[in-house]
Amino acid sequence: MNELTIQLLIPFASFLSFLVVFLSIPTILRVARMKNLFAEQNRRTLHRVQVPTLGGIAIFIGFIFTYSLFVDWFEFPHIPFLTTSLIIIFSIGIKDDILATAPMVKLGGQLLAAMIIVGLGQLQITDFHGFFGITPDPFWSVVFTIVTILFLVNGFNLIDGIDGLAAITGIISLLSFSVWFFINGEYHIPVLVSTLVGGLFAFSYYNIFSSRQKIFMGDTGSLILGFLVAVVAIHFSEFNSVVNRPNLDFQMNSAPAVALAVLIVPIIDTVRVFFLRVSQGNSPFTADKNHIHHRMLALGFSHLQVSLIIGAVNIAFVILGFSLRNLGMLRLTFLVFGLGLVVAYIPSWVLYYKKRHLIRRLKRMKNKGRMMIF
Repeated sequence: MNELTIQLLIPFASFLSFLVVFLSIPTILRVARMKNLFAEQNRRTLHRVQVPTLGGIAIFIGFIFTYSLFVDWFEFPHIPFLTTSLIIIFSIGIKDDILATAPMVKLGGQLLAAMIIVGLGQLQITDFHGFFGITPDPFWSVVFTIVTILFLVNGFNLIDGIDGLAAITGIISLLSFSVWFFINGEYHIPVLVSTLVGGLFAFSYYNIFSSRQKIFMGDTGSLILGFLVAVVAIHFSEFNSVVNRPNLDFQMNSAPAVALAVLIVPIIDTVRVFFLRVSQGNSPFTADKNHIHHRMLALGFSHLQVSLIIGAVNIAFVILGFSLRNLGMLRLTFLVFGLGLVVAYIPSWVLYYKKRHLIRRLKRMKNKGRMMIF
């Protein structure tokens, strides 16, 4: 196919994926209601009604079906390893959505999927772009790539706590990477992204706006989303490596730092909650309500408002990262990460001062009541 044909197929692939997901979710909802497959109610549950958690099935079907139709399997020999890894991620996700799965079993499945795409699919981070002058050898390249995939997979799983947040963050991140590939004439990633983003838009309609047909993406959806975002982010970093950089129309010297800016939401939230849990003497994998979106809900924002605000912040970081793409790997990394931490703690600081103000008002009211008695 010529270049123009491929460019025209990208929006069509997105539309087809949208249709597949949009039409499949009502059937999944009927099956979920017949079999009583709903989200388990617990102290962290933010919804008062039972909602099915099988939206990830539709996202997976839409992606695999559309991607298989539109991608050239012979041009990209690593695709069979990508689909194999996705099937493993899908399997552990759907099991956890229907039956509770031990955290270590989930981690083991994620590790197996990562090892397949890294070891057999040759998806590896081989260039740190001058970060402290470090150049990874083959062994540490594999280890670092696997750790990166596991971190991002679980990062997206952790931010999937309110309506729309994981989907909106995924759409922003994927489109940001995809635009860079597109303007550099590399169309495989835009095709992959379009098939996933189309499905995410269809899912978002049911997840955010539908009251009678509401559905969650569950672990199936969030794990698949995190895995594919990790794959695209690693490709983005390697596509801008020193070796390949002269062939690009639009070059950048700090691709991993730009990827950090694009993925700032799951990265910062994961680092923050892990630090809080460990500092409190808990396991980093112990679920709680210390996420950024929980803090914003406590401030009175709705689910949609929180997701849109965090999405807007994510877009601001994307613009920052791409604008300063040639600032230097070390400086841009510290700038993005430091600013991300500051922004992440703003809801907690606001909540803290609001509670202090409320306590002071209550004390003043109590003191006034005592004076009136006397």
